[in-house]
Amino acid sequence: MCWLCDAKTSASPPPAEATRSGHRWSSRRAFMLAGAGAAALGGTGAAFAQVEVGKASSLRKLVPAERLEAAAAQQYAQMLAEAKAQRALAPDNHPQLQRLRAMATQLIPFTVPWNDRARQWRWEVNLIGSKQINAFCMPGGKIAFYTGILDQLKLSDDEAAMIMGHEMAHALREHARERIAKSQATGLGLSIGAQLLGLGELGNMAANLGTQLLTLKFSREDESEADLVGLELAARAAFRPQASVTLWQKMTAAGGGSGPGFLSTHPSGPERIRELQDNVPKVETLYNQARRGG
Repeated sequence: MCWLCDAKTSASPPPAEATRSGHRWSSRRAFMLAGAGAAALGGTGAAFAQVEVGKASSLRKLVPAERLEAAAAQQYAQMLAEAKAQRALAPDNHPQLQRLRAMATQLIPFTVPWNDRARQWRWEVNLIGSKQINAFCMPGGKIAFYTGILDQLKLSDDEAAMIMGHEMAHALREHARERIAKSQATGLGLSIGAQLLGLGELGNMAANLGTQLLTLKFSREDESEADLVGLELAARAAFRPQASVTLWQKMTAAGGGSGPGFLSTHPSGPERIRELQDNVPKVETLYNQARRGG
């Protein structure tokens, strides 16, 4: 999946990078309140989806969303505390962190149409100093990037926004909730008639997930959905759609499915790039409208 596979890191945040004009954001408290913008837009932020991803699996309902999001928030806070203790957590005034938070403030207003629960999420974005190529968004909108993914791939703002949109999409489509429900339902041998009895067990598991959220892997279908939903989110937020293609070309050059962290859970290749190329024209109008401020 997109979670951190290893929270152990001692690298310090890298030197400041130039930020894109108009993409500055410094207050973490103000950032966490940015979700109010998404709530204000409601369902009007994105009229109709231009990409086709189908309906989310109803099986995810076996795991209570509230418990999963609470477990994710607890795991996220623990991870940040560990990173801070190792002096690897970027301060609020770090230029790369400001850059990421600025991207998020552009993307968040378009999340609610994909998942109404996003209205109440307390979005957070943090940066961890590490050479790992990795990024993730936990259920409930808890986002983290490693400096390695920005530095080693030399990402433009548009490319970094594609990664963030992709990670947000995993949370919005509740892929973690679905994966856990499927794996636990299979493990417990639940039948349709016994699911009501299993609900309590699944709910308790969701409340005690711990490191499951850091190691869970998504299916190929989940990854494709996240690519397309992330592409549309980014286009609506005025990030260049073609950057989704150049991003995965860089991923391929960096090692594809054989690499560590993000690369090992996000295999790249011609098929993935081709699907993105096929969908870029579907969101070009959204991008052009966003660029014009409409």
